[in-house]
Amino acid sequence: MSSFAFSGLNLAITAPFDAKGRIDFVRFEELIERHLAAGVDGFVFSSGTGMHAYLSPEESRSLIERGARVVAGRAKVVAQASALLTADVVKRTRFAKDCGADGVMVLPPFFEGPSDDDSVFDFYSEVAGVGLPIIGYNVPQAVGVRITPQLLRRLCELPEFQAVKDSSGDLVGQVRLIGTGLNVINGADPLVPFSLFAGCSGLIWGGANIAPRTCVAIVRAAQEKRWDDVRSLWQLLEPIMALLWDGDYVPSVYAAAELTGYGGGSARKPFRPLSSDRISALRTALGPLVEQEAV
Repeated sequence: MSSFAFSGLNLAITAPFDAKGRIDFVRFEELIERHLAAGVDGFVFSSGTGMHAYLSPEESRSLIERGARVVAGRAKVVAQASALLTADVVKRTRFAKDCGADGVMVLPPFFEGPSDDDSVFDFYSEVAGVGLPIIGYNVPQAVGVRITPQLLRRLCELPEFQAVKDSSGDLVGQVRLIGTGLNVINGADPLVPFSLFAGCSGLIWGGANIAPRTCVAIVRAAQEKRWDDVRSLWQLLEPIMALLWDGDYVPSVYAAAELTGYGGGSARKPFRPLSSDRISALRTALGPLVEQEAV
């Protein structure tokens, strides 16, 4: 994973909120520093885990601008630039470039948008005109567009299109994408060790907000091919990562991060507070991670 610009662990960082649901920028900067100290390789600002869909354009821009300024070259910076209108995606990508971001992450056309390969290629080609590296997004269960190996090869003919983030949760499909020899970033939390073993180019990991030190450790072990250590670390991580993927992903990440000391408040509306039973299940799934992250 060493030769790829976005290799290693790129944290899809949460956007902290105060009790009134406003972004807590002081806490945001504190979390960035703590995650840098834990050793993350990069950040995705205004990520899905950071509630991109429920941020105003101004709030998204503020997170990206401030985040890039705080990181100040100490890690890679990726900005989520997804939007319904292609013109807005281009505008967001230009803003990210002006902020000094190293790249953007962009969903293909969504919400009943076109799904044929030509339309998807044309869309990314227009965004590529900004001249900033692009990480595409394969999450067909959410947007109705599947990035196949054939389409990935075509997209990577665009110099700016440097990788696809695969959040499909389909390991066989991801292995086929990896088999193209092109850059594939795993975005499905329960697949982490299997994707690393299969040769993914890097990770964009929302669940790493909960236990960044342990998540960095498993990536480093994989990079050094210490597979016994990967297996041992995954035994700690698997219960919580599997539980997150079962449902209520974003509010569960927020709640579990509170339990391990990396909290950013509660997820913003329209998410409701989690039930006491769900909180109890998260606490049980975390197990010794709470103490391990506090060391």
